[in-house]
Amino acid sequence: MDRIYPIGIQNFGEIRKGGYVYVDKTALLYKLVKTGKYYFFGRPRRFGKSLMISTLEAYFEGQKELFKGLAMEKLEKDWTVSPVLHLDLNNQEYNSRENLEIILNNYLTRWERIYGNDPSEKSLSLRFAGIIRRASEKTGQNVAILIDEYDKPLIQSLNNEDLQAEYRSILKAFYGNLKSCDKYIRFAILTGVTRFSRISIFSDLNNLNDITMDPEYATLCGISETELTTNFASDINRLAVKQKISYCQACELLKKKYDGYHFVQDTEGLYNPFSLLNTFFRMMPENYWFSTGTPSFLVKLLQKNNYLLSELTDKTEATADELTGLENLDNNPIPLFFQSGYLTIKGYDPEFKNYLLGFPNEEVEQSFMSYLMPAYMNLNGRNPSFHILNFIKEIRSGKIDAFMKRLQGFFADTPYELIRNNELHYQNVLFIIFKLMGFYTEVEYHTSQGRIDMVVKTPNYI
Repeated sequence: MDRIYPIGIQNFGEIRKGGYVYVDKTALLYKLVKTGKYYFFGRPRRFGKSLMISTLEAYFEGQKELFKGLAMEKLEKDWTVSPVLHLDLNNQEYNSRENLEIILNNYLTRWERIYGNDPSEKSLSLRFAGIIRRASEKTGQNVAILIDEYDKPLIQSLNNEDLQAEYRSILKAFYGNLKSCDKYIRFAILTGVTRFSRISIFSDLNNLNDITMDPEYATLCGISETELTTNFASDINRLAVKQKISYCQACELLKKKYDGYHFVQDTEGLYNPFSLLNTFFRMMPENYWFSTGTPSFLVKLLQKNNYLLSELTDKTEATADELTGLENLDNNPIPLFFQSGYLTIKGYDPEFKNYLLGFPNEEVEQSFMSYLMPAYMNLNGRNPSFHILNFIKEIRSGKIDAFMKRLQGFFADTPYELIRNNELHYQNVLFIIFKLMGFYTEVEYHTSQGRIDMVVKTPNYI
């Protein structure tokens, strides 16, 4: 019987009842629940945060039958049922204050139908506090609060400071109930991509335990090497047959394409679960994760900061404080690149507590460079791959004049408004082109004779 993959399915109950492939993370979730009360956990999109929240919801609702055969079945003895308040801010558009208020109101109204309301509670935050208190008093059990993608409104308004300020004001008061209603709460977790640590959202929530970079929970979302070989050995075999390669070569292909995410230093690399599942479903390795979201705002940040693109490849440095917050995006876009999954930890200096960052894998690096190409140059309506293919053909066949003519055409056709710093712009254009061509490229290469702007190495030529 063919295996079925939960692509796009984030409901734990549906996955378990439908016989979909499921990688058991319940031992870590059990530990999470039993050793703490308030958490924040950040991971990039499509890494399984919503499925994790759904699994916790089923656990707190006492749906024991869904955990049959999983680690949780043996670990949990009591199965105490708690009222659950599950808030999901993921699949919405937040382009106005009214939109956020409507969405929060819809959730509050739904919960008030179950636990009652108090006419004196006028604001969104007061209504939320009242619901938490009444849910606990009516059921005799403290409440589990599960907030998924808490930061979606903030991310969507990053380029609109006025709207950001309004969202921060609403959400600060709303999420503040996780502290003020402590005696009615059994467990609470917020998930998201980013951690807006010092710009007011978390300023009052000093009771949250941020496990984003905690080694104990590094594999809570994503698929480790061990989980890959344990859960997907038959799928790797099928992929090897389909691609006409060996099992070991198939493993290397997957590792090169989708592995390499390190959210904590000195821990096992993680595979992108969305891309893996899609690869096994289609038996074709493609750039699945990247195609589900375009990093347009990240590109704008790079251009706004006049960033040298070559520093994105294993040369970017950041402190722990930078990686866990978004304090100054106007001057430093790197934390957002890390938190959203476009950069990952490549090395760590314990003496200075400094991280070395780079692209996690081939999917992210190639896709991101391809996405950058039209942002930095005029392609005259052509797909980036068309130009790269011709560049490669010209270099391999030694047609340097043709190559230079095409390159000069890129510079000549680039709109003036894209070029703020001539030398930096040309460096970035050249770097994108040669990186996509697959050649070893080094910018600002220093020698005893002086500095070389760019060195490109091919198997036969430098």
